[in-house]
Amino acid sequence: MNPADEKLWATLVHIGGIFFEFLPALIGYLVLKDRGPFIRSHTKAALNFQLTLVIAWVVGFITAFILIGFIIMLAAAVLNIVFSIIAAVKANQGEFYTYPMSIPFIK
Repeated sequence: MNPADEKLWATLVHIGGIFFEFLPALIGYLVLKDRGPFIRSHTKAALNFQLTLVIAWVVGFITAFILIGFIIMLAAAVLNIVFSIIAAVKANQGEFYTYPMSIPFIK
């Protein structure tokens, strides 16, 4: 895969996380992980971050009855948008990026 295509797919995986949660990152990781170190790094980072957000959503949903859960879910949604946009910009510039506060499920 040429570098321009790697940057495009990495950017799309990060932006897809805003709209479809972990599915674009999972599909991107499974399909594109062997296409180069750049795309592997970005899909892995996106998948780890999206899985971390799934945990935050579950915790928020469970604790919603004491109202703290709504704050957790709101924070998860905002962090998803902000960090995914930052990651997409970095990917489009050809830079590596790791999400802050992300649990490294896939190493």
